[in-house]
Amino acid sequence: MSSTPTVVIVGVGPGLSMSMARRFGSEGFRVALISRSEARHEGYLKDLAVQGIDASAYAADITDRARLRSVLAEIASDGDIELAYYGPGPTEQPIPLTETDATTAQSAFAWVWPAVDMVHEVLPAMRTRGTGALLFAGGLSSVRPMPMLGHLALPSAALRNYAVTLNADLADSGVYAATLTIGGLIERGDIHTMVTADPARFGSMEGRTLNPDDLAATAWDMYRTRDRAEEVFDLFSG
Repeated sequence: MSSTPTVVIVGVGPGLSMSMARRFGSEGFRVALISRSEARHEGYLKDLAVQGIDASAYAADITDRARLRSVLAEIASDGDIELAYYGPGPTEQPIPLTETDATTAQSAFAWVWPAVDMVHEVLPAMRTRGTGALLFAGGLSSVRPMPMLGHLALPSAALRNYAVTLNADLADSGVYAATLTIGGLIERGDIHTMVTADPARFGSMEGRTLNPDDLAATAWDMYRTRDRAEEVFDLFSG
Protein backbone atom coordinates (compact mmCIF):
# COMPACT_ATOMS: atom_id res chain seq x y z
CA MET A 1 0.00 0.00 0.00
CA SER A 2 1.29 3.42 -0.95
CA SER A 3 1.91 5.94 1.84
CA THR A 4 1.23 8.80 -0.57
CA PRO A 5 -2.27 10.24 -0.12
CA THR A 6 -4.64 9.80 -3.04
CA VAL A 7 -7.03 12.22 -4.69
CA VAL A 8 -9.87 10.51 -6.55
CA ILE A 9 -11.37 12.47 -9.45
CA VAL A 10 -14.84 11.11 -10.28
CA GLY A 11 -16.20 12.07 -13.69
CA VAL A 12 -13.01 13.07 -15.49
CA GLY A 13 -13.11 15.33 -18.52
CA PRO A 14 -10.60 17.65 -20.20
CA GLY A 15 -11.71 20.79 -18.34
CA LEU A 16 -12.00 21.27 -14.59
CA SER A 17 -11.43 17.64 -13.61
CA MET A 18 -8.04 17.50 -15.29
CA SER A 19 -7.12 20.86 -13.80
CA MET A 20 -7.99 19.38 -10.39
CA ALA A 21 -5.81 16.36 -11.15
CA ARG A 22 -2.87 18.54 -12.16
CA ARG A 23 -3.19 20.88 -9.18
CA PHE A 24 -3.52 18.25 -6.49
CA GLY A 25 -0.97 16.03 -8.21
CA SER A 26 1.52 18.91 -8.20
CA GLU A 27 0.94 19.21 -4.45
CA GLY A 28 2.14 15.65 -3.91
CA PHE A 29 -1.04 13.61 -4.26
CA ARG A 30 -1.29 10.34 -6.13
CA VAL A 31 -4.12 10.79 -8.65
CA ALA A 32 -6.84 8.27 -9.48
CA LEU A 33 -9.10 9.16 -12.40
CA ILE A 34 -12.57 7.68 -12.92
CA SER A 35 -14.57 8.23 -16.10
CA ARG A 36 -17.29 6.45 -18.01
CA SER A 37 -14.99 5.34 -20.84
CA GLU A 38 -11.30 4.58 -20.99
CA ALA A 39 -11.04 6.15 -24.47
CA ARG A 40 -9.23 9.28 -23.20
CA HIS A 41 -7.31 7.70 -20.36
CA GLU A 42 -4.05 7.29 -22.27
CA GLY A 43 -3.94 10.99 -23.08
CA TYR A 44 -4.84 12.01 -19.54
CA LEU A 45 -2.16 9.79 -18.01
CA LYS A 46 0.49 11.02 -20.44
CA ASP A 47 -0.42 14.61 -19.59
CA LEU A 48 0.05 13.94 -15.88
CA ALA A 49 3.19 11.86 -16.33
CA VAL A 50 4.91 14.72 -18.17
CA GLN A 51 4.40 16.76 -15.00
CA GLY A 52 5.81 14.00 -12.81
CA ILE A 53 2.42 13.09 -11.34
CA ASP A 54 1.75 9.49 -10.33
CA ALA A 55 -1.67 8.64 -11.77
CA SER A 56 -3.92 5.74 -12.66
CA ALA A 57 -7.26 5.59 -14.47
CA TYR A 58 -10.38 3.45 -14.15
CA ALA A 59 -13.47 3.07 -16.30
CA ALA A 60 -16.79 3.18 -14.46
CA ASP A 61 -20.18 4.52 -15.44
CA ILE A 62 -21.16 6.45 -12.32
CA THR A 63 -24.74 5.26 -12.68
CA ASP A 64 -23.51 1.67 -12.29
CA ARG A 65 -23.52 1.87 -8.52
CA ALA A 66 -21.84 -1.49 -7.89
CA ARG A 67 -19.04 -0.73 -10.36
CA LEU A 68 -18.37 2.71 -8.87
CA ARG A 69 -18.16 1.31 -5.36
CA SER A 70 -15.88 -1.49 -6.56
CA VAL A 71 -13.49 0.91 -8.26
CA LEU A 72 -13.35 3.18 -5.20
CA ALA A 73 -12.58 0.16 -3.00
CA GLU A 74 -9.82 -0.89 -5.40
CA ILE A 75 -8.27 2.56 -5.30
CA ALA A 76 -8.44 2.64 -1.49
CA SER A 77 -6.67 -0.74 -1.31
CA ASP A 78 -3.59 0.91 -2.88
CA GLY A 79 -3.45 3.81 -0.41
CA ASP A 80 -5.55 6.15 1.70
CA ILE A 81 -8.03 8.30 -0.21
CA GLU A 82 -7.41 11.73 1.28
CA LEU A 83 -9.69 13.61 -1.09
CA ALA A 84 -12.62 12.56 -3.26
CA TYR A 85 -13.84 15.03 -5.87
CA TYR A 86 -17.19 14.65 -7.64
CA GLY A 87 -17.21 16.55 -10.91
CA PRO A 88 -19.58 15.12 -13.55
CA GLY A 89 -22.48 17.19 -14.77
CA PRO A 90 -26.00 16.10 -15.75
CA THR A 91 -26.22 14.36 -19.11
CA GLU A 92 -29.92 15.02 -19.75
CA GLN A 93 -31.24 17.88 -21.84
CA PRO A 94 -33.21 20.39 -19.73
CA ILE A 95 -36.99 20.15 -19.75
CA PRO A 96 -38.90 23.30 -18.73
CA LEU A 97 -40.19 23.16 -15.18
CA THR A 98 -43.62 24.09 -16.45
CA GLU A 99 -43.62 20.82 -18.41
CA THR A 100 -41.96 18.65 -15.74
CA ASP A 101 -43.85 15.88 -14.02
CA ALA A 102 -42.64 13.84 -11.05
CA THR A 103 -41.17 11.06 -13.19
CA THR A 104 -39.15 13.53 -15.25
CA ALA A 105 -37.93 15.33 -12.17
CA GLN A 106 -36.92 12.08 -10.54
CA SER A 107 -34.83 11.05 -13.55
CA ALA A 108 -32.62 14.12 -13.17
CA PHE A 109 -31.50 12.96 -9.73
CA ALA A 110 -29.52 10.12 -11.32
CA TRP A 111 -26.73 12.74 -11.23
CA VAL A 112 -26.89 13.03 -7.42
CA TRP A 113 -26.96 9.41 -6.30
CA PRO A 114 -23.38 8.61 -7.43
CA ALA A 115 -22.14 11.49 -5.27
CA VAL A 116 -23.85 9.89 -2.28
CA ASP A 117 -22.39 6.50 -3.21
CA MET A 118 -18.91 8.05 -3.42
CA VAL A 119 -19.24 9.56 0.04
CA HIS A 120 -20.67 6.38 1.53
CA GLU A 121 -17.70 4.41 0.20
CA VAL A 122 -14.84 6.71 1.21
CA LEU A 123 -16.09 8.53 4.31
CA PRO A 124 -15.82 5.74 6.90
CA ALA A 125 -12.05 5.40 6.45
CA MET A 126 -11.64 9.17 6.54
CA ARG A 127 -13.54 9.40 9.81
CA THR A 128 -11.49 6.57 11.28
CA ARG A 129 -8.25 8.35 10.35
CA GLY A 130 -9.63 11.76 11.33
CA THR A 131 -8.55 13.30 8.05
CA GLY A 132 -9.89 13.66 4.53
CA ALA A 133 -11.96 15.86 2.26
CA LEU A 134 -14.98 15.67 -0.02
CA LEU A 135 -15.32 18.25 -2.79
CA PHE A 136 -18.15 18.68 -5.27
CA ALA A 137 -18.75 20.77 -8.38
CA GLY A 138 -22.27 22.05 -8.97
CA GLY A 139 -24.16 24.65 -10.94
CA LEU A 140 -25.28 28.19 -10.27
CA SER A 141 -28.94 27.18 -10.65
CA SER A 142 -28.64 25.82 -7.11
CA VAL A 143 -28.56 29.40 -5.76
CA ARG A 144 -29.92 31.55 -8.61
CA PRO A 145 -33.17 31.02 -10.55
CA MET A 146 -32.15 29.92 -14.07
CA PRO A 147 -35.34 28.81 -15.84
CA MET A 148 -33.43 27.80 -18.97
CA LEU A 149 -32.03 24.83 -17.04
CA GLY A 150 -35.52 23.54 -16.29
CA HIS A 151 -35.69 20.33 -14.28
CA LEU A 152 -31.88 20.15 -13.99
CA ALA A 153 -32.02 22.93 -11.39
CA LEU A 154 -33.57 20.47 -8.93
CA PRO A 155 -30.64 18.06 -8.57
CA SER A 156 -28.23 20.98 -8.68
CA ALA A 157 -29.85 22.40 -5.56
CA ALA A 158 -29.87 18.97 -3.93
CA LEU A 159 -26.17 18.41 -4.54
CA ARG A 160 -25.29 21.81 -3.12
CA ASN A 161 -27.41 21.21 -0.04
CA TYR A 162 -25.82 17.79 0.41
CA ALA A 163 -22.31 19.29 0.30
CA VAL A 164 -22.88 22.21 2.66
CA THR A 165 -24.83 20.03 5.10
CA LEU A 166 -22.02 17.49 5.09
CA ASN A 167 -19.67 20.35 5.90
CA ALA A 168 -21.72 21.19 8.99
CA ASP A 169 -22.23 17.58 9.99
CA LEU A 170 -18.50 16.78 9.77
CA ALA A 171 -17.34 19.83 11.71
CA ASP A 172 -14.61 18.93 14.22
CA SER A 173 -14.28 15.42 12.77
CA GLY A 174 -11.15 16.17 10.77
CA VAL A 175 -13.04 15.58 7.53
CA TYR A 176 -13.90 18.54 5.31
CA ALA A 177 -16.69 18.88 2.74
CA ALA A 178 -17.35 21.76 0.35
CA THR A 179 -18.69 22.65 -3.06
CA LEU A 180 -17.72 24.83 -6.01
CA THR A 181 -20.89 26.49 -7.31
CA ILE A 182 -20.10 27.37 -10.90
CA GLY A 183 -21.91 29.88 -13.11
CA GLY A 184 -19.94 30.13 -16.32
CA LEU A 185 -18.59 28.08 -19.21
CA ILE A 186 -15.50 26.17 -18.16
CA GLU A 187 -12.74 26.50 -20.71
CA ARG A 188 -11.28 23.35 -22.34
CA GLY A 189 -14.30 21.31 -21.25
CA ASP A 190 -16.49 19.37 -23.68
CA ILE A 191 -19.40 21.79 -23.33
CA HIS A 192 -17.07 24.73 -23.98
CA THR A 193 -15.85 23.02 -27.16
CA MET A 194 -19.40 22.41 -28.34
CA VAL A 195 -20.68 25.92 -27.57
CA THR A 196 -17.75 27.85 -29.01
CA ALA A 197 -17.87 25.77 -32.20
CA ASP A 198 -21.38 27.07 -32.97
CA PRO A 199 -21.60 30.79 -32.12
CA ALA A 200 -24.56 31.21 -34.45
CA ARG A 201 -26.58 28.94 -32.19
CA PHE A 202 -25.15 29.76 -28.77
CA GLY A 203 -23.97 33.34 -29.20
CA SER A 204 -20.76 34.91 -27.98
CA MET A 205 -19.24 33.54 -24.79
CA GLU A 206 -17.06 36.60 -24.23
CA GLY A 207 -16.95 37.32 -20.52
CA ARG A 208 -18.79 34.10 -19.73
CA THR A 209 -15.90 31.63 -19.49
CA LEU A 210 -13.89 30.41 -16.52
CA ASN A 211 -10.31 29.16 -16.52
CA PRO A 212 -10.39 25.69 -14.93
CA ASP A 213 -6.90 26.18 -13.52
CA ASP A 214 -8.22 29.11 -11.48
CA LEU A 215 -11.09 26.98 -10.18
CA ALA A 216 -8.69 24.21 -9.23
CA ALA A 217 -6.47 26.72 -7.42
CA THR A 218 -9.52 27.83 -5.42
CA ALA A 219 -10.34 24.20 -4.64
CA TRP A 220 -6.80 23.70 -3.36
CA ASP A 221 -7.11 26.79 -1.16
CA MET A 222 -10.45 25.53 0.20
CA TYR A 223 -8.92 22.14 0.98
CA ARG A 224 -5.89 23.75 2.61
CA THR A 225 -7.69 26.38 4.73
CA ARG A 226 -11.01 24.57 5.31
CA ASP A 227 -12.57 27.90 6.15
CA ARG A 228 -15.73 27.78 3.98
CA ALA A 229 -18.28 25.32 2.73
CA GLU A 230 -18.78 26.93 -0.66
CA GLU A 231 -17.18 29.13 -3.27
CA VAL A 232 -19.50 30.71 -5.85
CA PHE A 233 -18.35 31.69 -9.33
CA ASP A 234 -21.05 33.86 -10.93
CA LEU A 235 -20.47 35.36 -14.36
CA PHE A 236 -24.18 36.04 -14.83
CA SER A 237 -24.68 38.67 -12.15
CA GLY A 238 -23.81 41.60 -14.33
